[in-house]
Amino acid sequence: MKYVWIDNYLMSKAGVTKDLQKDWNWIRYQIGGKMFVAVCLGEDNEPYYITLKLEPTEGDFLRQQYEDIIPGYYMNKMHWNSVKADGNVPDDLLKDLLDKSYALVLGGFSKKKQQELLAQSASSNTVSCCGTECTKCGCYGNICKGCNESLGKVFHAPEGQACPIYECSVNRNQYKNCRACSHIPCDIWKKTKDPSFSEEEFEQNIRERVARLLKGQK
Repeated sequence: MKYVWIDNYLMSKAGVTKDLQKDWNWIRYQIGGKMFVAVCLGEDNEPYYITLKLEPTEGDFLRQQYEDIIPGYYMNKMHWNSVKADGNVPDDLLKDLLDKSYALVLGGFSKKKQQELLAQSASSNTVSCCGTECTKCGCYGNICKGCNESLGKVFHAPEGQACPIYECSVNRNQYKNCRACSHIPCDIWKKTKDPSFSEEEFEQNIRERVARLLKGQK
């Protein structure tokens, strides 16, 4: 796919979650449980359409300007549009369209619900994919921006690389965090022990992180 940045771009938005709709083989990006973007995958699991929501007049205008923007694939063709994943729509324009789709779906909620969604996102954004509370680390805001903001390239990871847990959970398996994995806590967790912890402290730390992730699922 041409737009390799799209996952990081969408997941950086407040309150966004994603899942795989297996029946259609779509990666769905959602806010408050409502989809605002879908990356449609083919039989080879390669993206072929990026489907998003626009105001009808803008969608109609853009479809006339770009042959790689078509009426929404398997969606309401008045409100949804599909961009060819290997087409010639400029990156900056696609980012603008993704932003507008996000804003439209978020704007469909009541003001109170919008505030709740954004508040929940603000409180959870500093919890890493492995359940660590970044704000409680002395390095946060000093030599480290936190797991989510640095895309896993935290201070203790190999230079230029993501933490092994982030690499597995987010980059490889495309989870938002480890709670979506059936192997939590896995061997990767156990191989990333903070050397300042005793074995007992490390086991307690793992239990707390798992509980924090599961609590966030409610």
